[in-house]
Amino acid sequence: MTTTEKHTIVLVPIGAMGLGIDEGDVERGIAAGAHVIACDAGSTDSGPAYLSNSMSKYSRAAIKHDLRIMMVARHKAGIPLLIGSCGTCGADKALEWTRDIVLEIAHELGQRPRIALLYSEQEPEAIAKLAAEGRIKALAPFEGADPDTFLECNRIVALLGPEPYIAAVKAGADIVLGGRTTDPAVLAAVPLMRGAGAGPAWHAAKIGECGALCAIRPRDGGVLLRIGVDHFEVEPLRPGNQCTPHTVSAHMLYENSNPFVLHEPGGMLDATHAHYEAIDDRSVRVTGSQFIVKPYTMKLEGTARCGFQTVMLVGIQDRAVLKEIDAFLTRMHEVLVARVRTSMGEGVGNFHISLRPYGWNAVSGLPVDDGGPPPREIGLMFIATADTQELATQIAKTCNPWFFHLPLVEAQELPSYGFPFSPAELERGQVYEFRLNHIVSVSNPMELVRTQFVEFEMEVTHA
Repeated sequence: MTTTEKHTIVLVPIGAMGLGIDEGDVERGIAAGAHVIACDAGSTDSGPAYLSNSMSKYSRAAIKHDLRIMMVARHKAGIPLLIGSCGTCGADKALEWTRDIVLEIAHELGQRPRIALLYSEQEPEAIAKLAAEGRIKALAPFEGADPDTFLECNRIVALLGPEPYIAAVKAGADIVLGGRTTDPAVLAAVPLMRGAGAGPAWHAAKIGECGALCAIRPRDGGVLLRIGVDHFEVEPLRPGNQCTPHTVSAHMLYENSNPFVLHEPGGMLDATHAHYEAIDDRSVRVTGSQFIVKPYTMKLEGTARCGFQTVMLVGIQDRAVLKEIDAFLTRMHEVLVARVRTSMGEGVGNFHISLRPYGWNAVSGLPVDDGGPPPREIGLMFIATADTQELATQIAKTCNPWFFHLPLVEAQELPSYGFPFSPAELERGQVYEFRLNHIVSVSNPMELVRTQFVEFEMEVTHA
């Protein structure tokens, strides 16, 4: 970094692509001299189905809206655009889905960008082999790294660090679309490439990863990061929004159990001695961040298919039931399981019935403290899980009469609870679960990455 360019300026227009980028925010960031537009597009927040099915959580229209604004600004400013964890999950098909949207927008705008694709999906057999070689370690609360665990996964991704993005930009990419990537890595890449301090670059990237979530109005757009050799500065893009020492420092706790430590590929951010200081009423300067280099590892995310589900829903206002809700649920579960076993026999196979009383303890699943008032009403959800969709639905149909009409005690007349749908059975389809919380040791940051460069004519070259 030259003496005349003391900062790398990163424009982060939104916390996640697809949430809705404001064109004015981006224009303000470009006017401030941004060297790169960088944005995360992925998450595991909404569960394993997106990775297992290689699909986006957000609609195509929402992604196209945000991409178009960023591509117009990138082209006008002549700076790179970096997107991490494309298509929410960062799987290969989700990455290519995003690529196709970029190409469509480029056609519409008359642009001819050079696009780099960074693939991070892994073959389960290849990862199982690495596990057998002792190169994979479980993170709490998981234990062990049995190769069979990886073979059971239908899809695995390895979270990229900044190095593949740096290599792509150095190779002349105008737009870099990444597979699954750590949230800060896509923001830290260009600052690191341009000579920013590793501590400030990683710390700034962590603070800016979710856009304005580090500001007093967290839903108001994005932020601008100015990253130097020994410090960084952060300010919101939206007029009227503010970053304060409190809002900025607090973001170190976002999805992170330790406010002073953040583990990333190739090392650890140590913010123990970081100092947060208000520059004015909108922006904050941070000094004292350190990055401790360690052996290079990449986090693994993996999913597996695990049966099919059918659900039913009923609303209950019966005061007697609500006074004894735990006893009622215990009785209902026993009755429903017994009915399935009696009516369907051994042919039902492995099955599971879950009852979730929303308005009571459905979210936590924990017992409710004694002495509290009964709820005014609950929404009781029935979930049947079985080996096939047909079996799950047959279980629901078998349970239907008792689910809607079970009395609190045997001698009572049959009640009728309120049900919102007819037919009552709603087929959820295949269900999934996360199977991995592991890291893999790699010989270099590019070992598990496949890079393709796509010229606008769709001629593909391999790196």
